[in-house]
Amino acid sequence: MRACKLVIGLLAAATLPAAAQQYPDRPIRLVVPYAPGGGTDLTSRLIALRLTESFKQQVIVDNRAGGASNIGAEITARSAPDGYTIMMAGISFSINVSIFSKLGYDPIKDFDPVSLVATVPLIVVVHPSVPATNIKELIALARAKPGTLNYASGGAGTANHIAGELFKYMTGTDIVHVPYKGGGPALADVVGGQVQLLFNTMTSTVGFMNSGKLRALAVTGKRRSPGVPNLPTVAEAGVPGYDVGAWFGIVVPRGTQRAIVNKLNSEIVRITRLPEAREQFAAQGAEAIGSTPEEFAQHLRVEIDKWAKVAKAAKMRAE
Repeated sequence: MRACKLVIGLLAAATLPAAAQQYPDRPIRLVVPYAPGGGTDLTSRLIALRLTESFKQQVIVDNRAGGASNIGAEITARSAPDGYTIMMAGISFSINVSIFSKLGYDPIKDFDPVSLVATVPLIVVVHPSVPATNIKELIALARAKPGTLNYASGGAGTANHIAGELFKYMTGTDIVHVPYKGGGPALADVVGGQVQLLFNTMTSTVGFMNSGKLRALAVTGKRRSPGVPNLPTVAEAGVPGYDVGAWFGIVVPRGTQRAIVNKLNSEIVRITRLPEAREQFAAQGAEAIGSTPEEFAQHLRVEIDKWAKVAKAAKMRAE
């Protein structure tokens, strides 16, 4: 019996490299834990198209909006670790653990990082009807009329939410949070004038800025963005020390074969190095990155620690 088990074990081990070599031999599902139209969705579709071309297998974007990205993350965590379900994680992946009392997954224990894909600053935009043309005027307006300005987000824990709450905390203003099921619906309502303010990725906002449907006030990162070099940072414009940036990266369920993780990683890194892909990212205000799994794992740990401190200081909670 022991000999039989040994033979079975050896045969199983021998099939692992073969399975990885054949990967992928069927379509891959790329879970996007937000509604269509937001920055995560647009980045995911760019990557999905390129992976489809290189793998000769369809990479299908599966939008699973809701629960501040927790629904999509939990679906991914519970999927088979075979490389056929992958997820585009974002900043909410690193903060939800600090603002939700209960999560159906652990961002470190239940996932294997594959690669950081891109980083992108957020832009503070308002509907043209808002009588503020810069950050100081926005702060003055919010202080003069506490509780009357609204800001939209793609849900609790999203980059929009984090940026908005940090802004409120650092400026001592009372601005009402209006959560949606994704960045796309949030953006649509700000463009439509139902909500006045949004901290959004450049990826999905630039077109509305250029058409005059939104007024840009500042970018949220440490440095000005090459895409909008004349736009100051929030820190420059009156809130010293303010710094928020969004990021996107691919993760898979924990236990996925390392050979499959490496294959996904090598393709994603190759894509982020393509001049045409980098141009596409830059046109959306993003910087293509590409990293090793280990570098992405370290990035996640740093982000989780960073936003845990911010969430505690700003008393950010979500249920």
